[in-house]
Amino acid sequence: MAVKKSVKTPAKKTTAIQDKYTKTAILSTISENTGLTKKEVSNVLDELGDLIERHIKKRGVGEFTLPGLLKIKAVKRPARPARKNVPNPFKPGEFMDIPKKPATNRVKVLPLKKLKEYAL
Repeated sequence: MAVKKSVKTPAKKTTAIQDKYTKTAILSTISENTGLTKKEVSNVLDELGDLIERHIKKRGVGEFTLPGLLKIKAVKRPARPARKNVPNPFKPGEFMDIPKKPATNRVKVLPLKKLKEYAL
């Protein structure tokens, strides 16, 4: 009988980056590490942006997951009615009126487990 051994690939050693990357620096780093051209990497990132937009826009699914890294959601916030004679938190003893606010859609980005581990 043959016994299967699980072969784990060694974890890639990464060093911390001290400076914030620009778009050009990101494109050049990814192209150097993958063997793709900068134009190809740029096209991939543009297509990823388009894909995310199509997922979260109106009549779309409403969420997009980049596996292992993050989840992007479109969250509907309901309309808020107007309120009168609310205590002013900045001037005790005074009252103020709060105008109504329409319903809006917000974008919420949630980190997933692997991304949280990177920050440790």
